[in-house]
Amino acid sequence: MKIAIVNETSSADKNVHILSALQDIGHVVLNCGMTEKGGDPELQYIHTGLMAALLLESGRADFVVGSCGTGQGFLNAVMQYPGVCCGHILSPLDAWLFTQINGGNCISLALNQGYGWASDVNLRFIFDRLFGVEPGAGYPPERKEPQARSRTALSEISGLVHHSFPEIIGRLPDYVLHPVLRYPGFLELIDIPGLHDDAFGEALSQRARNENPTPAE
Repeated sequence: MKIAIVNETSSADKNVHILSALQDIGHVVLNCGMTEKGGDPELQYIHTGLMAALLLESGRADFVVGSCGTGQGFLNAVMQYPGVCCGHILSPLDAWLFTQINGGNCISLALNQGYGWASDVNLRFIFDRLFGVEPGAGYPPERKEPQARSRTALSEISGLVHHSFPEIIGRLPDYVLHPVLRYPGFLELIDIPGLHDDAFGEALSQRARNENPTPAE
């Protein structure tokens, strides 16, 4: 599994804690977001939400670990996009249940609110539980089948109520899209020529060729 980390500016100083907690987890880790506070461009959760969705849609990541101060901002940002199932994870039990019941592909961590003594240890416990059980195994076990039906229904609903990614890329304002496209190493990771979806790749190429970001009001 390829696990991407996408820290935004308020939680960038915790990036090293996430990396440490994911050591020896047995998966490939891609450190795609901010690794320290400051820098240009500076990513907010609206940017890392899009970054996470692009990584999942392109297949460059199988799972995304995102965050912000409370975890709520990134959660809401990333869930605006199709194909994302994100959980707000505060404890190892949250992680364990999210994997078994929801079988999602993204989590949002709170890395400022309530983040104190031994929170770095809690992160390791979270990842041990998150990646230590079978996704969609069901809990309790007798609920496996109805929970699977709910996951399928939610995926179908997501596809119905969202625009396609080429449409989304074409419509996003510059101040959301361009910091993501300009972030060091991100376009190289996405590898537009290698994308499975020609329309998706063309939409990204067109916007990448026309970077003239307009700041948010």
